[in-house]
Amino acid sequence: MSRAVRYQRFGGPEVLELQEIPEPHAAPDEVRVRVTAAGLNPMDWQIASKPDMAAQFGLSLPAGFGSDFAGVVDEVGAEATGFTAGDRVFGAAIGRSVADFVLVKTSAAGLWPTPDGIGDEVAATLPVSGLTASTALAAIELRAGDTVLIGGAAGGVGIFAVQLAKLAGARVIGTASEGTFGFLRGLGAEPVAYGPGLADRVRALAPEGITAATDLFGREAAETALKLGVAPERISVVADGPAPPPGVSKAGALDAGPGSLERIVDAIHAGEITVPIAATFPVERIREAVTTQAERHVHGKIVISL
Repeated sequence: MSRAVRYQRFGGPEVLELQEIPEPHAAPDEVRVRVTAAGLNPMDWQIASKPDMAAQFGLSLPAGFGSDFAGVVDEVGAEATGFTAGDRVFGAAIGRSVADFVLVKTSAAGLWPTPDGIGDEVAATLPVSGLTASTALAAIELRAGDTVLIGGAAGGVGIFAVQLAKLAGARVIGTASEGTFGFLRGLGAEPVAYGPGLADRVRALAPEGITAATDLFGREAAETALKLGVAPERISVVADGPAPPPGVSKAGALDAGPGSLERIVDAIHAGEITVPIAATFPVERIREAVTTQAERHVHGKIVISL
């Protein structure tokens, strides 16, 4: 037997259960990964609470939980290619990652080798958040010299977006609560409080104007950018939210271009990007971990240890 976090009905953290299930084994075209760490994303608990969102990802009840994971390949199917037993890997398996074992088809994207020097906790935070941040910036064609407004800059996607934007040579203004201002400055962003009056506060920080924006939480930053005269095609929002204003792009991890995650991994390996781990919870405390993340007061990523 093995363990997996599952839910029998849609709802909040209270529906999540750590269950014993039959140990899965790799099919001929699969590898089995012994999971050591799983990174949480807002989409994970949103899927578990919203039937419509779950259906978009092909999930139905009863369902597993989580998307990002890292661990070690411990079974290789006869037709599987690219990986051998003992390889350290990380990847994404929507609705399946918070479990002792994850099965992955090697013919499909979703599994990458973990470089030496990058721990499993960090690797387990990368696929969804890293690819979403990369796609959000690519959609607005961010370039050196831009002044970009990033909404939700201290969140799990924001920490990557801020640092990728800085690497691209942009000036970054990030919305956040005042308690996260020091944290954001440490990542290279100029923090600004979200809420009523945001446009005035951004205008005071950048009287010469902003040239691009990406909104990683809600639509406030996108609407503010439009108010400040940014062209809609230079504004993006994350995909899991209300419809964006006309002309504004929606960005998600599944839209990432080839090599996007590899570039992030290289930047981490080179010390150009850091991944703040806000907290690590054992899998037995999955409900507490999800509750903590849903409160949106954490600075960085939350990881589940298996």
